[in-house]
Amino acid sequence: MRYSVPMPGDGVALLGYGRFGRSLGQLLADGGVAHRAYDPQADVPAEYRAGSLQDLAKGATFVVLAVPVPRMRAALVDLRPYLDPSQIVLDVGSVKVRPAADFAEVLGRAIPWCGSHPLFGPLSLALAERPLRVVVCPSPLHPTAAARVRSLYERVGCEVIEQTPEGHDRVMAHTHALTFFIAKGMIDAGAGMEVPFAPPSFQAIARAIETVRSDAGHLFAAIAHENPFAAEARKQLVQALAAVDRALDAEAGDDGAGAAAPSAPQVTIQDLGERSPELRQTRDHIDAVDREIVRLLGRRSQLVERAARAKAAIGAPVLDGAREAEMAAARRQWAAESKVDADGLNDVFRAILTMSRRAQRT
Repeated sequence: MRYSVPMPGDGVALLGYGRFGRSLGQLLADGGVAHRAYDPQADVPAEYRAGSLQDLAKGATFVVLAVPVPRMRAALVDLRPYLDPSQIVLDVGSVKVRPAADFAEVLGRAIPWCGSHPLFGPLSLALAERPLRVVVCPSPLHPTAAARVRSLYERVGCEVIEQTPEGHDRVMAHTHALTFFIAKGMIDAGAGMEVPFAPPSFQAIARAIETVRSDAGHLFAAIAHENPFAAEARKQLVQALAAVDRALDAEAGDDGAGAAAPSAPQVTIQDLGERSPELRQTRDHIDAVDREIVRLLGRRSQLVERAARAKAAIGAPVLDGAREAEMAAARRQWAAESKVDADGLNDVFRAILTMSRRAQRT
């Protein structure tokens, strides 16, 4: 079947219509962005189906590679004869160093390209989770392409973060790849499976495991092998866990039987403030500001009690709707002048007014 309907000026061509390609297509449709797709191995709906690579690319502004990273270079080679310099080619893979190298080798300066990684999957889209974030990795060969890719993602409701391919993969190695690695280990160890109850600390991990299983379990090997920094991150984690295990054994006694355990545990989880002097200092400043806020609230409470006595003397009610409305308007104006979130400040003053009413009634 040949795709003969002209593509609008901002149309998107999807090469690959697997679980993510199909979900991305739905996101584009919901955002009013025309798209078509080609995937000989998938059932593409007739209204979106292209009959060939040539039909797929013809007239499209954006050509999206929604194929596994190991197949990306071959896909680019197959697509290359049908691309022209007016188009932008991008990928949606979860690693970026290797795709960037493939883009540079196959497309070079001739065809604009840009790497991207949507930080969401089919499950996230099905559950309508927000925000939807996307990492975009600009190409130094095509500096304007990233801005157009950003505009496309923002049009369908995504928040865009720019990063280099190396910077992206390093972050993903210590987050995405490690999450899959930990989830795989816990699944294989049968940790917490089918238990009648679990503490909140485990429930958060259990949700991560289920997300990995249902949303992208098939990506485990690809992420582990294709991210050039994943092996280093895994080894650092394994070494750290082994060190914790040895320390716990030593703390319990050489025989591991729990004898002669120290009165105070030596193996603890380090507070974030201990790991970052800047964070610790900032928290100290926040505490000082909060202490000042509490002191000012004390002064305000004294004034509220004085107002309550004055109201009682003249028989005025505790609640004064007109006064409260006037106060709310004034404080929103103060928020605007100080560049403070007006809605958030309004919530704070509503809580303060509740405290004031309680004080006046007593």
